Amino acid sequence: MVDEVRPYRSGRRTTARVLVPVGVVALTAAGIGLVPAMAGDSGPSLPALTAEQVVAKALGSEAEALSGTVKVKADLGVPAQLLGGALPGAAGGHDGGGKERGSQAAPETKLLELLGGEHTLQVAVDGPDRQRIGLIGGLTGYELVHNGGELWAWDSRSNDAVHLTGPQAARAEHPKTPLPVTPQDAARRFLTLSAESTSVTVAGTAEVAGQKAYQLSVKPRQSGSTIAEVRISVAADNGVPLAVLIRSTDGSKVLDVHFSEVSFSKPAASTFKFTAPKGARVTERSAGDATAAAAEHRPAQLPGAGGVDLVGEGWATVLTAKLPQGDGGSFAKALGKPVGGGTLIGTKVLNVLLTDDGRVFAGAVTPQVLQNAAGVKP
Repeated sequence: MVDEVRPYRSGRRTTARVLVPVGVVALTAAGIGLVPAMAGDSGPSLPALTAEQVVAKALGSEAEALSGTVKVKADLGVPAQLLGGALPGAAGGHDGGGKERGSQAAPETKLLELLGGEHTLQVAVDGPDRQRIGLIGGLTGYELVHNGGELWAWDSRSNDAVHLTGPQAARAEHPKTPLPVTPQDAARRFLTLSAESTSVTVAGTAEVAGQKAYQLSVKPRQSGSTIAEVRISVAADNGVPLAVLIRSTDGSKVLDVHFSEVSFSKPAASTFKFTAPKGARVTERSAGDATAAAAEHRPAQLPGAGGVDLVGEGWATVLTAKLPQGDGGSFAKALGKPVGGGTLIGTKVLNVLLTDDGRVFAGAVTPQVLQNAAGVKP
């Protein structure tokens, strides 16, 4: 039996300082176990630490800079029709003539592709004001570059670009996606809330991208989650999360995010300079509007939907929004099956409920949790 202690809460700046500009809605929280880390059959030998000490190491990491390659493998069972941004895009802005339109480069639409398959990201970070992420895919690519007061997103396939400027751009660089994209992003969101819903123990050691690491096993205490366990590898030297593996309640691996190569040297300043290629269609966006939702700790928008709110907490957090008027809602409903109160689109982890009265509820929770959040009968 594992003894538990009160959750660790650090007043220091956390590993958010080394996050690339990609985020997700928080799904869970962390409780702290007292089982010391012991090397497994294949893990490196490291000093024994309690789970509380490992969590403190991760949340209190002083690492400001890194660069490397991140591998993402997602098997959430999301319908293929949704992975290419089939729903109407949420990207706003104006073209050179002042006409409002979406953009193929909008992060909140483009990064939906990470919901399925295997992907390779090139990541560079230099403190809270400079981050760059590149999504490599065959002959096409995607760049997301945050440098001080501006943010660029560019899609090579369409030669579309989004340019966000203004003093608040640094607070708006976290487009919300349904899953974590980097190990730091995923780990922080599983290790920063209350202990009531979650237990954390140490599950041995590992080597990730040439770095020795402690492994944390994070499991829900709450009922209703479709996630059974999250394994987080934390670098022994500097506390930077290097890998996150998520298993669903059926035992399958649904998300594997890990560094295959990593360096903690400071990237060159030129890494974070970006100029839109010749002929690119540039959408200018206002940082002030984009940060309004972030200031309230809400996702700015989901593709095809209105403003998003959160219902519940911990592992049972549910996103809710109004369905779009028009083809977007009808298309999504065509992918689901009728249930009490509306239509359900089910995957291995993520479930989405489209209610008959025009609302959408989504989360890594069971259909019953979504129906309860919507106030409809199963």
